[in-house]
Amino acid sequence: MYQNKITLMPQDILDKDFKIDTRGYRLKEVDQFLDVIIGDYEQFLEIINNLEKEKAELLGEIMNLKQELRNSKLSMEVVSNNRTGGEVTNVDIMRRLSQLEKMVYGVRSNDGENDN
Repeated sequence: MYQNKITLMPQDILDKDFKIDTRGYRLKEVDQFLDVIIGDYEQFLEIINNLEKEKAELLGEIMNLKQELRNSKLSMEVVSNNRTGGEVTNVDIMRRLSQLEKMVYGVRSNDGENDN
């Protein structure tokens, strides 16, 4: 994704040759500095790749949670539509809400405990 926006790659820096002039820079100092720059570029690229992977995983998790929420809402509608004779009480609503919270947040809280 970011590869098209980055002009220099670590190998480009490594392969760069400068023309030598009589009053030019010390080649050893230039090479040492370029080595530092190459190391930084490699770290930046690694960080970007890791963040892209993490982003993709999080987007997948979001999609799964949204699908679970949709399924739960559909289940709630089916249950409420199939209910015969009698009204929905506050106790019924609280039970359903509790079940939905367990379905939606129960999976997430288990994942969060593993991170600690």
